Amino acid sequence: MTIRILIADDQELVRTGLRLVLQAYDDLDVVAEAADGRQARDLTETLRPDVVLMDIRMPRMDGIEAVASLSAAGLDPPPRVLMLTTFDLDEYVFGALRAGAAGFLLKDASRERLVDAIRVVNAGEALLSPSITRRLIEEFARRSDPLHPPDALMAALTARERETLGLVARGLSNGEIAQRLFVTEATVKSHVSSVLTKLNLRDRVQAVVFAYENGLVRAGEPG
Repeated sequence: MTIRILIADDQELVRTGLRLVLQAYDDLDVVAEAADGRQARDLTETLRPDVVLMDIRMPRMDGIEAVASLSAAGLDPPPRVLMLTTFDLDEYVFGALRAGAAGFLLKDASRERLVDAIRVVNAGEALLSPSITRRLIEEFARRSDPLHPPDALMAALTARERETLGLVARGLSNGEIAQRLFVTEATVKSHVSSVLTKLNLRDRVQAVVFAYENGLVRAGEPG
């Protein structure tokens, strides 16, 4: 199945470079380019690409605003947005994740890493570069006053679902969680899906943010 991609970046050379890289793969198809966030939002709503490669710093509407606008539009299925940027500053990371981005990758990533990231987010998984994952965990580790999730939400989760959420928050894949819990990968997928539904979360990225923001997982705790 071909993955339809929209590239949003205010630098023409960057857009051209990304297109040249991606068009070398038979399963990837760049259907449009956008030079600012507003154009990216409008083209995404019209063309409905599978994955949007979204720069953060753009004129008229930045990437985070564009992602938030797309999330609020209620598109079905929603586009999977992979943020690409030269910056890994915390405010960009957290802003993009809370706005609805499915992944976050630095522009110095290799060609193979970029292509793999596109395939991962298109498959419905979340993706963060290792350096950004580390910064995310360190940020929440510094918090001395985590929020507390509503009792009703947490009461809806079974013990195994809470355990699964904790392992997702620590960055384990479905396969790794299955090995840890001595269950099948299909069972893990079912638990993750149930957790997302009960907590009204869109994907694994939001699950990670939820777990750390609400003190369900603390960095440095044993896995």
